[in-house]
Amino acid sequence: MQNTVLTDSQIRSRLRTSPPLVEGILDEAIQIQPCGVDLTVRTVSRFESSGVIEYNNAGRVLSSRDILSWADERVELPPGGYHVVYNEQVNLPCNIMALAYPRSSLLRCGATIYTAVWDPGYSGRAEALLVVHNSHGFVLGRNARVAQLVFTLLGTGVQSGYEGRFNNENL
Repeated sequence: MQNTVLTDSQIRSRLRTSPPLVEGILDEAIQIQPCGVDLTVRTVSRFESSGVIEYNNAGRVLSSRDILSWADERVELPPGGYHVVYNEQVNLPCNIMALAYPRSSLLRCGATIYTAVWDPGYSGRAEALLVVHNSHGFVLGRNARVAQLVFTLLGTGVQSGYEGRFNNENL
């Protein structure tokens, strides 16, 4: 059996399962795409310190962050990197993985989103790195759709799902 990207009808069906594939969608008619779900911005933060990553994570230190305030439902971002938390909670069963891609409108404004692999078994309100490359900056609106999460049905389920530190994050 080969891997298959979930279509909009398959995604909608999985929104009615327990737990749902995605919770907290603001508007299904807008956010569900032909082969994914648009993710929206809950918070955006500025990095306040350096971080540390090592092979075995024993010395891992995550960068501290300062959440930015919305002014008239927007935040002005000069060039640089920012931490984003999404509104939506994702619940991946052990036979589905996901990848998030920046929306093309974001790219056309000179900004992008970076994420990691969303492993089978992950559940949480995920985070991403928003990078503003535009030398003039970028204005981000509250609940802006910045990424499209694409789900892949695996040929077979994994033996054990994601059990890392970030499972159930931001809930």
